[in-house]
Amino acid sequence: MNSPAIDTPAAQASTPAPRKSRRLAPGWFLVSPSVALLLIWMIVPLGMTVYFSLIRYNLLYPGENDFVGLENFEYFVTDAAFLSGAGNTVLLVGSVLLISVVFGVLISALLEANEFFGRGIVRVLLISPFFIMPTVSALLWKNLIFHPVSGILAAIWQFFGAQPVDWLAHHPLFSIIMIVSWQWLPFAILILMTAMQSLDQEQKEAARLDGAGPIAIFWHLTLPHLARPIAVVVMIETIFLLSVFAEIYTTTSGGPGYESTNLAYLIYTQALLQFDVGMASAGGLIAVVIANIAAIVLIRMIGKNLTDKQ
Repeated sequence: MNSPAIDTPAAQASTPAPRKSRRLAPGWFLVSPSVALLLIWMIVPLGMTVYFSLIRYNLLYPGENDFVGLENFEYFVTDAAFLSGAGNTVLLVGSVLLISVVFGVLISALLEANEFFGRGIVRVLLISPFFIMPTVSALLWKNLIFHPVSGILAAIWQFFGAQPVDWLAHHPLFSIIMIVSWQWLPFAILILMTAMQSLDQEQKEAARLDGAGPIAIFWHLTLPHLARPIAVVVMIETIFLLSVFAEIYTTTSGGPGYESTNLAYLIYTQALLQFDVGMASAGGLIAVVIANIAAIVLIRMIGKNLTDKQ
């Protein structure tokens, strides 16, 4: 015969306690209003965008609301401006990321390696452009730096006897890249400079005792230590750079032609200049899909990087 089970404290401890329903927890009731409000705030505009993208809806012809299916998506993708906008978006994002990462790493390394009077003030000055509004920074560059008559670059060109260049007219996309890079480089410096302060100084001292020079220390110690912060900078900046608009609107208005038009400005022209809400909604959904794909790829890359480091 089987002996009866003895109710010991060990047996009681090993017996799993009945799970309490999380839905009945007080925290769920407290959080649910904010979650519901957040879902409504996100789902309602997205649902309206999907609805408008499937109908022919132009503000100049308010009576025509016919269902057209994927016709707006087809028109937006096959439009000649779409390829130019997509190419300019890729070039803008890639160039700004390259400038931010390369110069951010170099500037952070120089600031961390050298002790000098006023280093704190230099750090504040390097970070300050990030807190300037995009429209204000674009106006500063347009009127004080790139202006072909009264700009700083024009004065430098004239000082050396050269003809000033109208940067926004002859090199519009390059000008936009410079403006956006000036604004986002401080963000990279802030993240990388903070990460540099957590670098183990004992490893650097040991490497110096072993005869390693500054370049070897930078290549074998500093860069591997900055791998995770660089990945974070790339992910965050990519998400925001895909929606650059104020700099283009303030300076070049997407021109000449489509030379400085990106997807965000193209959607603006469709919605508020041509009043085609249906096609603009389709373009907005395409931009959302592209941004989510980029975010998923970058998050996977960061997760793989963290796993490999561990």
